[in-house]
Amino acid sequence: MNDLALLLTPEGRALLDEVRDTDPAQELAVATRLRREHPAELVSAALGQARLRQRAVAKFGAEDARRMFFTPNGVEQSTRASVAAYRAGRMRELGVTSVADLCCGIGGDAIALARAGIRVLAVDRDPQTAATARANAEALGLAGLIEVREADVTEVDTAGYDAVFVDPARRGGRGRIFDPEAYSPPLSWAVATALGAPRAALKIAPGIPHEAIPAEAEAEWISDGGDVKEAVLWFGTEAPGAVRATLLPGPRTLLGRGLPDPQVRPVGRYLYEPDGAVIRAHLVAEMAEEVGGGLVDETIAYVTADELHPTPYASAYEITDRLPFNVKKLKALLREREVGTLTVKKRGSAVEPEELRRKVKPHGPGSATVFLTRVAGAPTMLIGAPAPSPATGGGAS
Repeated sequence: MNDLALLLTPEGRALLDEVRDTDPAQELAVATRLRREHPAELVSAALGQARLRQRAVAKFGAEDARRMFFTPNGVEQSTRASVAAYRAGRMRELGVTSVADLCCGIGGDAIALARAGIRVLAVDRDPQTAATARANAEALGLAGLIEVREADVTEVDTAGYDAVFVDPARRGGRGRIFDPEAYSPPLSWAVATALGAPRAALKIAPGIPHEAIPAEAEAEWISDGGDVKEAVLWFGTEAPGAVRATLLPGPRTLLGRGLPDPQVRPVGRYLYEPDGAVIRAHLVAEMAEEVGGGLVDETIAYVTADELHPTPYASAYEITDRLPFNVKKLKALLREREVGTLTVKKRGSAVEPEELRRKVKPHGPGSATVFLTRVAGAPTMLIGAPAPSPATGGGAS
């Protein structure tokens, strides 16, 4: 709290601008020089904030990150801006004009909602976090739409708001929390709150068991640039019980249709690696239907087909070789083809990619991708390369 107060003074803001691009390797020299003219506490706070802002660029973009204020936990746990913007857009499409953002953190989601034209009550019980969220709303010119309140979210009256958004804390003193009832607040409280609101969205870990999802909720898994970022439980939509996978940028959305698991079939010319959101949403069958493919093994989420059907929901590879798992044979094949750049992917294999690279010692101008997996239950190596990716059309929505 004291650091933030110092940084919000005119002297603090000027110093933040001065140290903005400081190379971490030069911090000691910069600090020594600045302490001749500024209080040591202020210099330390400014350099620490500059470091956090540099880390935050990946999530918030350079323009916002250089104006915002961060805490170490805030940088780590904040929603990526592209994901928050997508979710805010969905809220707006649902007709939401006001949201109670419970467990708001440093305000990343509140910022996205406000930029979508939605009025926000942002609540967090931690004084430093709430103060940081308030400073961010002001720094980005959104204080007129964002009211920040320091309070226990379980004691906040959300009546009068069109929707509730809850992002429970999923980290504790020992790291990531996997039990939804160990979230803070627990998932059961968040669900009860959601069911009492006209509309609601609950941000949860993407690994949540499907059986833990309430029947009243629509479940959506979101990935950004191929990385699964979160799952969201939506309440008050027109499709309770629906399941979807959304890929950003785009967005491209694959809706579940309750298809049975794809059939296992022999490995064809092409192998499809479904996006992580598709896998987490249990929509591999829907994706396989799009490409006319089947599984290489009933327990493995790799889809194979004889023809190339471009899809945004999976990465396609052209397979040139199929071999039983054997390091010596792989090494000989790679040497024969002068493969120096080797990408190793695995699913259903205990072999570590780095360990395999050390053993085969790739060398040469060529490149290849090897999949360590099971085919019809047998440990197998599939060798190939990314298939051509012509422009694709929009996804289902």
